[in-house]
Amino acid sequence: MRTRFDEQLSLLNRDMIELGSDCEQAIQTVSKAMRDRDTVLAATVPALNEEISHAGREIEALCLRLLLQQQPVARDLRQISAALKMIYDLQRIGELASDMSDLIVYLKTCTASQLKQIDKMADEATSMVTYSIDAFVKKDEEQAKAVIRQDDTVDAMFVKTKNGLTKMIAEDPDHSEYALDLLMMAKYFEKIGDHAVNIAEWVVFSLTGVHRGETEL
Repeated sequence: MRTRFDEQLSLLNRDMIELGSDCEQAIQTVSKAMRDRDTVLAATVPALNEEISHAGREIEALCLRLLLQQQPVARDLRQISAALKMIYDLQRIGELASDMSDLIVYLKTCTASQLKQIDKMADEATSMVTYSIDAFVKKDEEQAKAVIRQDDTVDAMFVKTKNGLTKMIAEDPDHSEYALDLLMMAKYFEKIGDHAVNIAEWVVFSLTGVHRGETEL
Protein backbone atom coordinates (compact mmCIF):
# COMPACT_ATOMS: atom_id res chain seq x y z
CA MET A 1 0.00 0.00 0.00
CA ARG A 2 2.78 2.42 0.95
CA THR A 3 4.70 1.61 -2.24
CA ARG A 4 1.66 2.56 -4.33
CA PHE A 5 1.25 5.75 -2.32
CA ASP A 6 4.90 6.68 -2.83
CA GLU A 7 4.51 6.13 -6.56
CA GLN A 8 1.55 8.49 -6.62
CA LEU A 9 3.49 11.09 -4.62
CA SER A 10 6.26 10.83 -7.21
CA LEU A 11 3.64 11.33 -9.92
CA LEU A 12 2.42 14.41 -8.07
CA ASN A 13 5.95 15.82 -8.07
CA ARG A 14 6.35 15.17 -11.80
CA ASP A 15 3.01 16.77 -12.55
CA MET A 16 3.90 19.83 -10.47
CA ILE A 17 7.19 20.16 -12.37
CA GLU A 18 5.31 20.03 -15.67
CA LEU A 19 2.75 22.57 -14.47
CA GLY A 20 5.53 24.88 -13.33
CA SER A 21 7.25 24.43 -16.71
CA ASP A 22 4.01 25.34 -18.49
CA CYS A 23 3.82 28.52 -16.43
CA GLU A 24 7.43 29.36 -17.26
CA GLN A 25 6.64 28.88 -20.95
CA ALA A 26 3.62 31.19 -20.70
CA ILE A 27 5.67 33.91 -18.99
CA GLN A 28 8.58 33.56 -21.40
CA THR A 29 6.26 33.60 -24.42
CA VAL A 30 4.45 36.75 -23.35
CA SER A 31 7.79 38.33 -22.42
CA LYS A 32 9.21 37.64 -25.88
CA ALA A 33 6.00 38.88 -27.50
CA MET A 34 6.30 42.07 -25.46
CA ARG A 35 9.99 42.50 -26.28
CA ASP A 36 9.42 41.97 -30.04
CA ARG A 37 5.94 43.57 -30.08
CA ASP A 38 4.82 40.33 -31.70
CA THR A 39 1.03 40.12 -31.66
CA VAL A 40 1.02 36.75 -33.45
CA LEU A 41 3.15 35.20 -30.72
CA ALA A 42 1.06 36.91 -28.05
CA ALA A 43 -2.05 35.28 -29.47
CA THR A 44 -0.65 31.83 -28.55
CA VAL A 45 -0.58 32.60 -24.82
CA PRO A 46 -4.31 32.08 -24.05
CA ALA A 47 -4.00 28.49 -25.30
CA LEU A 48 -1.09 27.96 -22.91
CA ASN A 49 -3.29 29.29 -20.13
CA GLU A 50 -5.95 26.74 -21.03
CA GLU A 51 -3.35 23.97 -20.80
CA ILE A 52 -2.26 25.24 -17.39
CA SER A 53 -5.85 25.36 -16.17
CA HIS A 54 -6.55 21.82 -17.39
CA ALA A 55 -3.33 20.44 -15.91
CA GLY A 56 -4.14 22.12 -12.60
CA ARG A 57 -7.53 20.42 -12.46
CA GLU A 58 -5.90 17.05 -13.19
CA ILE A 59 -3.44 17.52 -10.33
CA GLU A 60 -6.23 18.58 -8.00
CA ALA A 61 -8.01 15.32 -8.80
CA LEU A 62 -4.84 13.36 -8.04
CA CYS A 63 -4.43 15.17 -4.71
CA LEU A 64 -8.00 14.41 -3.74
CA ARG A 65 -7.54 10.72 -4.60
CA LEU A 66 -4.45 10.63 -2.40
CA LEU A 67 -6.36 12.21 0.46
CA LEU A 68 -9.46 10.06 0.12
CA GLN A 69 -8.01 6.68 -0.83
CA GLN A 70 -4.89 6.72 1.31
CA GLN A 71 -4.10 7.58 4.91
CA PRO A 72 -1.19 10.02 4.60
CA VAL A 73 0.97 10.72 7.61
CA ALA A 74 1.46 14.33 8.72
CA ARG A 75 4.33 15.20 6.38
CA ASP A 76 2.65 13.59 3.38
CA LEU A 77 -0.57 15.39 4.25
CA ARG A 78 1.27 18.71 4.30
CA GLN A 79 2.86 17.98 0.93
CA ILE A 80 -0.49 17.20 -0.67
CA SER A 81 -2.20 20.17 0.98
CA ALA A 82 0.60 22.48 -0.14
CA ALA A 83 0.31 21.20 -3.72
CA LEU A 84 -3.40 21.98 -3.71
CA LYS A 85 -2.68 25.54 -2.57
CA MET A 86 0.16 25.96 -5.08
CA ILE A 87 -2.07 24.93 -7.98
CA TYR A 88 -4.20 28.02 -7.43
CA ASP A 89 -1.18 30.33 -7.71
CA LEU A 90 0.16 28.54 -10.78
CA GLN A 91 -3.23 28.81 -12.49
CA ARG A 92 -3.35 32.51 -11.62
CA ILE A 93 0.09 32.94 -13.21
CA GLY A 94 -1.28 31.43 -16.42
CA GLU A 95 -4.26 33.78 -16.30
CA LEU A 96 -2.00 36.80 -15.77
CA ALA A 97 0.15 35.82 -18.75
CA SER A 98 -3.00 35.50 -20.85
CA ASP A 99 -4.23 38.91 -19.72
CA MET A 100 -0.84 40.42 -20.54
CA SER A 101 -0.98 39.03 -24.07
CA ASP A 102 -3.99 41.25 -24.75
CA LEU A 103 -1.86 44.33 -24.10
CA ILE A 104 0.86 43.53 -26.64
CA VAL A 105 -1.08 45.11 -29.50
CA TYR A 106 -0.89 48.47 -27.70
CA LEU A 107 2.89 48.38 -27.31
CA LYS A 108 3.92 48.62 -30.97
CA THR A 109 5.17 52.21 -30.58
CA CYS A 110 7.34 51.42 -27.58
CA THR A 111 11.13 51.45 -27.88
CA ALA A 112 13.48 48.71 -26.72
CA SER A 113 14.86 50.97 -23.98
CA GLN A 114 11.40 51.50 -22.53
CA LEU A 115 10.85 47.75 -22.33
CA LYS A 116 14.28 46.89 -20.94
CA GLN A 117 13.44 47.21 -17.23
CA ILE A 118 10.16 45.34 -17.60
CA ASP A 119 11.99 42.59 -19.47
CA LYS A 120 14.33 42.25 -16.49
CA MET A 121 11.29 41.96 -14.22
CA ALA A 122 10.01 39.16 -16.45
CA ASP A 123 13.30 37.27 -16.06
CA GLU A 124 13.21 37.66 -12.26
CA ALA A 125 9.57 36.59 -12.01
CA THR A 126 10.20 33.55 -14.21
CA SER A 127 13.15 32.44 -12.10
CA MET A 128 11.05 32.83 -8.94
CA VAL A 129 8.41 30.47 -10.34
CA THR A 130 11.10 28.00 -11.45
CA TYR A 131 12.92 27.95 -8.11
CA SER A 132 9.74 27.78 -6.02
CA ILE A 133 8.57 24.62 -7.81
CA ASP A 134 12.09 23.20 -7.69
CA ALA A 135 12.14 23.81 -3.93
CA PHE A 136 8.88 21.88 -3.56
CA VAL A 137 10.18 18.87 -5.45
CA LYS A 138 13.59 18.91 -3.74
CA LYS A 139 12.03 19.67 -0.34
CA ASP A 140 14.50 22.54 -0.04
CA GLU A 141 13.40 25.01 2.62
CA GLU A 142 16.36 27.36 2.11
CA GLN A 143 15.68 27.63 -1.61
CA ALA A 144 12.04 28.44 -0.89
CA LYS A 145 13.10 31.18 1.51
CA ALA A 146 15.48 32.55 -1.13
CA VAL A 147 12.52 32.91 -3.50
CA ILE A 148 10.63 34.84 -0.81
CA ARG A 149 13.59 37.21 -0.42
CA GLN A 150 13.87 37.61 -4.19
CA ASP A 151 10.48 39.32 -4.19
CA ASP A 152 12.16 42.44 -2.78
CA THR A 153 14.17 42.68 -6.01
CA VAL A 154 11.05 42.48 -8.18
CA ASP A 155 9.25 45.03 -6.01
CA ALA A 156 12.21 47.44 -6.29
CA MET A 157 12.26 46.99 -10.06
CA PHE A 158 8.56 47.76 -10.22
CA VAL A 159 9.01 50.98 -8.25
CA LYS A 160 11.86 52.02 -10.55
CA THR A 161 9.74 51.26 -13.61
CA LYS A 162 6.74 53.12 -12.21
CA ASN A 163 8.84 56.19 -11.43
CA GLY A 164 10.35 56.17 -14.91
CA LEU A 165 6.96 55.89 -16.60
CA THR A 166 5.50 58.61 -14.40
CA LYS A 167 8.34 60.89 -15.50
CA MET A 168 7.69 59.96 -19.12
CA ILE A 169 4.04 60.96 -18.83
CA ALA A 170 4.94 64.25 -17.16
CA GLU A 171 7.49 65.13 -19.85
CA ASP A 172 5.40 64.03 -22.82
CA PRO A 173 1.64 63.58 -22.21
CA ASP A 174 1.25 62.25 -25.75
CA HIS A 175 2.95 59.06 -24.54
CA SER A 176 0.67 58.64 -21.54
CA GLU A 177 -1.57 55.96 -23.07
CA TYR A 178 1.12 53.41 -23.88
CA ALA A 179 3.06 54.39 -20.74
CA LEU A 180 0.05 53.23 -18.75
CA ASP A 181 0.00 49.99 -20.75
CA LEU A 182 3.68 49.48 -19.89
CA LEU A 183 2.90 50.14 -16.24
CA MET A 184 0.16 47.53 -16.39
CA MET A 185 2.61 45.01 -17.82
CA ALA A 186 5.07 45.77 -15.03
CA LYS A 187 2.31 45.33 -12.45
CA TYR A 188 1.42 41.93 -13.89
CA PHE A 189 5.02 40.76 -13.55
CA GLU A 190 5.06 42.02 -9.98
CA LYS A 191 1.90 39.98 -9.31
CA ILE A 192 3.54 36.89 -10.81
CA GLY A 193 6.36 37.40 -8.34
CA ASP A 194 3.81 37.58 -5.54
CA HIS A 195 2.29 34.27 -6.62
CA ALA A 196 5.76 32.70 -6.69
CA VAL A 197 6.21 33.90 -3.09
CA ASN A 198 2.91 32.24 -2.17
CA ILE A 199 4.16 29.00 -3.70
CA ALA A 200 7.43 29.25 -1.78
CA GLU A 201 5.57 29.87 1.47
CA TRP A 202 3.54 26.70 0.91
CA VAL A 203 6.79 24.84 0.30
CA VAL A 204 8.00 26.00 3.71
CA PHE A 205 4.69 24.85 5.19
CA SER A 206 5.00 21.42 3.59
CA LEU A 207 8.37 20.98 5.28
CA THR A 208 7.80 22.64 8.65
CA GLY A 209 4.06 22.60 9.22
CA VAL A 210 4.16 26.37 9.76
CA HIS A 211 2.68 28.94 7.38
CA ARG A 212 3.07 32.68 7.90
CA GLY A 213 3.63 32.52 11.60
CA GLU A 214 0.81 30.07 12.32
CA THR A 215 1.27 27.24 14.81
CA GLU A 216 2.65 23.95 13.59
CA LEU A 217 0.28 21.45 11.98
